[in-house]
Amino acid sequence: MDYQDIKIIRHNNGVAEIVLAKPQVHNAFNANTIAELNRALGQLSGDDSRALILSAEGKCFSAGADLNWMREQAKMSEAENLADSRELAALMANLDQFPKPSMALIQGPSFGGALGLAACCDIAIAHPSAKFCLSEVKLGIIPAVISPYVVRAMGMRQARRYMLTAEVFNAETAKDLGVVHEVADDLRAAAEPIVQAWLANGPQAMKTTKALLREVAASPINAELIEHTAETIAKARVSAEGQLGLNAFFERQAPQWSALNNSQES
Repeated sequence: MDYQDIKIIRHNNGVAEIVLAKPQVHNAFNANTIAELNRALGQLSGDDSRALILSAEGKCFSAGADLNWMREQAKMSEAENLADSRELAALMANLDQFPKPSMALIQGPSFGGALGLAACCDIAIAHPSAKFCLSEVKLGIIPAVISPYVVRAMGMRQARRYMLTAEVFNAETAKDLGVVHEVADDLRAAAEPIVQAWLANGPQAMKTTKALLREVAASPINAELIEHTAETIAKARVSAEGQLGLNAFFERQAPQWSALNNSQES
Protein backbone atom coordinates (compact mmCIF):
# COMPACT_ATOMS: atom_id res chain seq x y z
CA MET A 1 0.00 0.00 0.00
CA ASP A 2 1.21 3.50 -0.82
CA TYR A 3 1.32 6.13 1.90
CA GLN A 4 2.11 9.84 1.60
CA ASP A 5 2.07 11.09 5.19
CA ILE A 6 3.44 8.04 7.01
CA LYS A 7 5.89 5.21 6.52
CA ILE A 8 5.69 1.59 7.60
CA ILE A 9 8.96 -0.07 8.56
CA ARG A 10 9.15 -3.81 9.21
CA HIS A 11 12.10 -4.67 11.42
CA ASN A 12 13.87 -8.02 11.26
CA ASN A 13 12.76 -8.93 14.80
CA GLY A 14 9.10 -8.88 13.76
CA VAL A 15 8.31 -5.42 15.12
CA ALA A 16 6.40 -3.07 12.81
CA GLU A 17 6.89 0.68 12.99
CA ILE A 18 4.58 3.46 11.83
CA VAL A 19 6.50 6.68 11.27
CA LEU A 20 4.87 10.09 10.99
CA ALA A 21 6.76 11.38 7.97
CA LYS A 22 5.90 15.05 7.43
CA PRO A 23 8.70 16.81 9.33
CA GLN A 24 8.41 19.84 7.04
CA VAL A 25 5.06 20.64 8.73
CA HIS A 26 6.06 19.32 12.17
CA ASN A 27 4.14 16.09 11.48
CA ALA A 28 0.85 17.93 11.87
CA PHE A 29 -1.99 15.71 10.76
CA ASN A 30 -5.00 16.23 8.56
CA ALA A 31 -7.78 14.08 7.16
CA ASN A 32 -5.38 12.20 4.88
CA THR A 33 -2.92 11.49 7.71
CA ILE A 34 -5.73 10.14 9.86
CA ALA A 35 -7.04 7.97 7.02
CA GLU A 36 -3.54 6.58 6.38
CA LEU A 37 -2.97 5.84 10.06
CA ASN A 38 -6.30 4.02 10.27
CA ARG A 39 -5.43 2.02 7.16
CA ALA A 40 -1.98 1.15 8.48
CA LEU A 41 -3.34 0.01 11.85
CA GLY A 42 -5.86 -2.19 10.09
CA GLN A 43 -3.14 -3.65 7.89
CA LEU A 44 -0.76 -4.36 10.79
CA SER A 45 -3.37 -5.68 13.20
CA GLY A 46 -3.91 -8.78 11.07
CA ASP A 47 -0.40 -9.51 9.83
CA ASP A 48 2.41 -11.51 11.42
CA SER A 49 4.12 -8.56 13.14
CA ARG A 50 4.68 -9.03 16.87
CA ALA A 51 4.47 -5.44 18.15
CA LEU A 52 4.08 -1.83 17.03
CA ILE A 53 6.24 1.26 17.47
CA LEU A 54 4.83 4.71 16.65
CA SER A 55 7.52 7.30 15.93
CA ALA A 56 8.09 10.48 13.95
CA GLU A 57 10.71 12.00 11.69
CA GLY A 58 12.38 15.27 12.51
CA LYS A 59 12.54 17.27 15.72
CA CYS A 60 8.81 17.14 16.45
CA PHE A 61 6.57 14.17 17.22
CA SER A 62 3.51 16.09 16.08
CA ALA A 63 2.26 19.64 16.41
CA GLY A 64 -1.30 18.34 16.34
CA ALA A 65 -3.82 19.41 13.72
CA ASP A 66 -2.63 20.90 10.44
CA LEU A 67 -3.53 24.60 10.15
CA ASN A 68 -5.00 24.28 6.65
CA TRP A 69 -7.13 21.38 7.84
CA MET A 70 -8.34 23.49 10.76
CA ARG A 71 -9.32 26.28 8.33
CA GLU A 72 -11.36 23.75 6.38
CA GLN A 73 -13.05 22.54 9.56
CA ALA A 74 -14.03 26.11 10.46
CA LYS A 75 -15.96 26.35 7.18
CA MET A 76 -17.69 22.97 7.50
CA SER A 77 -21.24 22.44 8.66
CA GLU A 78 -21.88 20.63 11.93
CA ALA A 79 -22.76 17.46 10.00
CA GLU A 80 -19.52 17.67 8.01
CA ASN A 81 -17.55 18.27 11.18
CA LEU A 82 -19.19 15.26 12.77
CA ALA A 83 -18.11 13.00 9.91
CA ASP A 84 -14.60 14.46 10.12
CA SER A 85 -14.41 14.00 13.90
CA ARG A 86 -15.59 10.41 13.69
CA GLU A 87 -12.50 9.55 11.64
CA LEU A 88 -10.22 10.95 14.35
CA ALA A 89 -12.23 9.17 17.02
CA ALA A 90 -11.84 5.92 15.06
CA LEU A 91 -8.08 6.45 14.92
CA MET A 92 -7.83 6.80 18.69
CA ALA A 93 -10.00 3.73 19.23
CA ASN A 94 -8.08 1.68 16.65
CA LEU A 95 -4.74 2.51 18.26
CA ASP A 96 -6.06 1.97 21.77
CA GLN A 97 -7.54 -1.40 20.81
CA PHE A 98 -4.64 -2.48 18.60
CA PRO A 99 -4.27 -6.18 19.48
CA LYS A 100 -0.48 -6.20 19.79
CA PRO A 101 1.79 -4.31 22.20
CA SER A 102 2.36 -0.71 21.14
CA MET A 103 4.86 1.97 22.08
CA ALA A 104 5.18 5.67 21.22
CA LEU A 105 8.63 7.28 20.95
CA ILE A 106 8.20 11.02 21.43
CA GLN A 107 10.58 13.88 20.74
CA GLY A 108 9.82 17.58 20.66
CA PRO A 109 6.25 18.92 20.71
CA SER A 110 3.33 16.54 21.08
CA PHE A 111 0.25 18.73 21.08
CA GLY A 112 -3.48 18.13 20.99
CA GLY A 113 -4.39 14.96 19.16
CA ALA A 114 -0.75 13.85 19.15
CA LEU A 115 -0.88 13.61 22.93
CA GLY A 116 -3.95 11.46 22.41
CA LEU A 117 -1.94 9.09 20.21
CA ALA A 118 0.67 8.74 22.94
CA ALA A 119 -2.02 8.03 25.54
CA CYS A 120 -3.51 5.31 23.32
CA CYS A 121 -0.23 3.36 23.13
CA ASP A 122 0.55 0.78 25.81
CA ILE A 123 3.90 2.41 26.55
CA ALA A 124 5.25 5.90 25.83
CA ILE A 125 8.87 7.02 26.09
CA ALA A 126 9.77 10.69 25.78
CA HIS A 127 13.01 12.47 24.95
CA PRO A 128 13.92 15.31 27.36
CA SER A 129 13.07 17.70 24.50
CA ALA A 130 9.44 16.54 24.49
CA LYS A 131 6.73 19.07 25.27
CA PHE A 132 3.06 18.37 25.70
CA CYS A 133 -0.04 20.53 25.51
CA LEU A 134 -3.78 20.03 25.44
CA SER A 135 -4.18 23.26 23.52
CA GLU A 136 -7.75 23.02 22.25
CA VAL A 137 -9.44 25.50 24.60
CA LYS A 138 -7.07 28.24 23.42
CA LEU A 139 -8.83 27.92 20.07
CA GLY A 140 -12.31 27.82 21.52
CA ILE A 141 -12.67 24.09 20.89
CA ILE A 142 -12.33 21.06 23.14
CA PRO A 143 -10.13 17.92 23.41
CA ALA A 144 -13.18 15.73 22.95
CA VAL A 145 -12.20 12.56 21.09
CA ILE A 146 -8.88 12.20 22.92
CA SER A 147 -10.38 12.85 26.36
CA PRO A 148 -11.17 9.20 27.32
CA TYR A 149 -7.57 8.16 26.73
CA VAL A 150 -5.89 11.23 28.21
CA VAL A 151 -8.08 11.13 31.33
CA ARG A 152 -7.28 7.45 31.74
CA ALA A 153 -3.56 8.22 31.48
CA MET A 154 -3.28 11.26 33.76
CA GLY A 155 -6.42 10.97 35.88
CA MET A 156 -9.40 13.28 36.12
CA ARG A 157 -7.85 15.72 38.60
CA GLN A 158 -4.84 16.46 36.43
CA ALA A 159 -6.91 16.47 33.23
CA ARG A 160 -9.09 19.20 34.73
CA ARG A 161 -5.98 21.33 35.11
CA TYR A 162 -4.23 20.74 31.81
CA MET A 163 -7.32 20.61 29.61
CA LEU A 164 -8.64 23.86 31.09
CA THR A 165 -5.37 25.81 31.16
CA ALA A 166 -3.77 24.55 27.94
CA GLU A 167 -0.42 24.79 29.73
CA VAL A 168 2.65 23.38 28.05
CA PHE A 169 4.36 20.77 30.24
CA ASN A 170 7.69 19.04 29.83
CA ALA A 171 8.74 15.40 29.65
CA GLU A 172 9.41 15.01 33.36
CA THR A 173 5.99 16.42 34.22
CA ALA A 174 4.47 14.08 31.63
CA LYS A 175 6.16 11.19 33.41
CA ASP A 176 4.88 12.36 36.79
CA LEU A 177 1.37 12.61 35.32
CA GLY A 178 1.50 9.10 33.83
CA VAL A 179 1.35 10.33 30.24
CA VAL A 180 4.74 8.73 29.53
CA HIS A 181 6.52 5.88 31.28
CA GLU A 182 10.11 6.94 30.81
CA VAL A 183 12.24 9.93 29.81
CA ALA A 184 15.41 8.99 27.93
CA ASP A 185 18.08 10.75 25.87
CA ASP A 186 18.24 7.76 23.51
CA LEU A 187 14.70 6.68 22.68
CA ARG A 188 15.77 3.59 20.73
CA ALA A 189 18.06 2.36 23.47
CA ALA A 190 15.31 2.83 26.04
CA ALA A 191 12.82 1.01 23.82
CA GLU A 192 15.04 -2.00 23.16
CA PRO A 193 14.64 -3.87 26.50
CA ILE A 194 10.88 -3.36 26.29
CA VAL A 195 10.80 -4.78 22.78
CA GLN A 196 12.90 -7.74 23.88
CA ALA A 197 10.51 -8.36 26.78
CA TRP A 198 7.58 -8.36 24.36
CA LEU A 199 9.31 -10.78 22.02
CA ALA A 200 9.93 -13.19 24.89
CA ASN A 201 6.22 -13.32 25.74
CA GLY A 202 3.38 -15.30 24.24
CA PRO A 203 1.82 -13.23 21.42
CA GLN A 204 -1.69 -14.52 22.08
CA ALA A 205 -1.27 -14.08 25.83
CA MET A 206 -0.42 -10.41 25.35
CA LYS A 207 -3.35 -9.95 22.97
CA THR A 208 -5.75 -11.55 25.44
CA THR A 209 -4.28 -9.55 28.32
CA LYS A 210 -4.90 -6.29 26.47
CA ALA A 211 -8.52 -7.26 25.84
CA LEU A 212 -8.96 -8.38 29.45
CA LEU A 213 -7.59 -5.10 30.80
CA ARG A 214 -10.17 -3.15 28.80
CA GLU A 215 -12.94 -5.34 30.24
CA VAL A 216 -11.63 -5.13 33.81
CA ALA A 217 -11.28 -1.35 33.65
CA ALA A 218 -14.87 -0.96 32.44
CA SER A 219 -16.52 -3.32 34.93
CA PRO A 220 -17.15 -3.40 38.68
CA ILE A 221 -15.62 -6.30 40.57
CA ASN A 222 -18.68 -8.52 40.72
CA ALA A 223 -19.51 -12.20 40.31
CA GLU A 224 -19.73 -11.87 36.53
CA LEU A 225 -16.27 -10.33 36.22
CA ILE A 226 -14.75 -12.82 38.65
CA GLU A 227 -16.16 -15.72 36.65
CA HIS A 228 -14.93 -14.15 33.41
CA THR A 229 -11.38 -13.88 34.75
CA ALA A 230 -11.49 -17.52 35.88
CA GLU A 231 -12.71 -18.67 32.48
CA THR A 232 -10.06 -16.57 30.72
CA ILE A 233 -7.12 -18.07 32.60
CA ALA A 234 -8.52 -21.59 32.30
CA LYS A 235 -8.83 -21.19 28.55
CA ALA A 236 -5.30 -19.78 28.33
CA ARG A 237 -3.81 -22.71 30.27
CA VAL A 238 -5.19 -25.32 27.88
CA SER A 239 -4.49 -23.32 24.71
CA ALA A 240 -1.66 -24.36 22.41
CA GLU A 241 0.31 -21.29 23.42
CA GLY A 242 -0.30 -21.87 27.12
CA GLN A 243 0.76 -25.49 26.86
CA LEU A 244 3.91 -24.55 24.96
CA GLY A 245 4.82 -21.84 27.47
CA LEU A 246 4.16 -23.94 30.56
CA ASN A 247 6.06 -26.94 29.20
CA ALA A 248 9.00 -24.75 28.23
CA PHE A 249 9.05 -23.28 31.74
CA PHE A 250 9.14 -26.70 33.39
CA GLU A 251 11.83 -27.83 30.97
CA ARG A 252 13.80 -24.64 31.63
CA GLN A 253 13.78 -23.67 27.99
CA ALA A 254 12.79 -20.52 26.13
CA PRO A 255 9.40 -21.03 24.47
CA GLN A 256 9.53 -21.01 20.69
CA TRP A 257 6.43 -18.94 19.94
CA SER A 258 7.22 -19.03 16.22
CA ALA A 259 6.19 -22.69 16.26
CA LEU A 260 2.60 -21.58 16.78
CA ASN A 261 0.18 -19.72 14.59
CA ASN A 262 0.06 -16.22 16.12
CA SER A 263 -3.38 -15.68 14.70
CA GLN A 264 -4.98 -18.48 16.71
CA GLU A 265 -8.27 -17.50 18.25
CA SER A 266 -8.48 -15.92 21.69
